[in-house]
Amino acid sequence: MKKRLIIGMTGATGAIYGVRMLQVLQTQDEWESHLIISSAGVVNLKHEMNMKRAELTQLADVVHGINDIAASISSGGFKTEGMIIAPCSMKTLAAVAHGFGDNLISRGADVVLKERRRLVVMPRETPLNLIHIRNMASVTEMGGIIFPPMPAFYSKTDSVMSMVNETVGRVLDMFGVNVDGLYTPWTGL
Repeated sequence: MKKRLIIGMTGATGAIYGVRMLQVLQTQDEWESHLIISSAGVVNLKHEMNMKRAELTQLADVVHGINDIAASISSGGFKTEGMIIAPCSMKTLAAVAHGFGDNLISRGADVVLKERRRLVVMPRETPLNLIHIRNMASVTEMGGIIFPPMPAFYSKTDSVMSMVNETVGRVLDMFGVNVDGLYTPWTGL
């Protein structure tokens, strides 16, 4: 049986992170990707990447509707390795932090947390206000991992795609996905 990983995409900037994760997972025979994208996520996908929803859904093994609260991933009985919300809007972060499962992204995150599976949230907002920070702290206290997509400059790259690959590689590595070639881990000076 394949390992399952949920990718949630919201309307925050950074659609490239979710797209790149799906592209990497598509190359992994032992992984099955489950995609959920919000309406604002679709708008942002078109704006930032000139990509249509249909092009995105071709990258996923399974696609769930944002309002399909009866989807397989809305139940803890459906085994997954966890979930990544990339990018994560402050609205979705707040919903996750407060258990407000008003759509399948926040419900999926709630299920992952209650089942003690791995949740990685990639929030995209700057500057942060106090409620953003408190919501991040709340998700962290529940066992989630806050992973803002901040580039590492020690790799000395000037390519945006290399920076994206490094972030995507580090996040997928947390789940045990083979990320060889995406980035070079720090080994010291």
